[in-house]
Amino acid sequence: MGMVELTGMRFFARHGVYPQERAEGNEFVVDFRGEADLDKASVTDALEDTVDYQVIYSVIAQEMEAPSALLEHVAGRILRRLRTEVPGLLHAAVTISKMNPPLPGHVTASKVTMSY
Repeated sequence: MGMVELTGMRFFARHGVYPQERAEGNEFVVDFRGEADLDKASVTDALEDTVDYQVIYSVIAQEMEAPSALLEHVAGRILRRLRTEVPGLLHAAVTISKMNPPLPGHVTASKVTMSY
């Protein structure tokens, strides 16, 4: 067993409850962590014996492009697709951070983490 991670993926997207958030957009940072059986790949050095990071990134990038009101909705879409499209993942977690959220004080980011 082992962990695979993609961290610090940056996207400009139009997620948010308020019309201004959807119109102006914002910067988001996505972190992914997944558990998979990496033993065979550690011996064979073959991509087909592990999970493909490019597929994981592609799913995340595509779902970040589709606007949603809630980060929970985006994270849920990502996880549902990963479960289907990357069957080698035994467990997965995704954290989506909205940088400089529209709150009355200084807040670096608001975050949502979901997993299966």
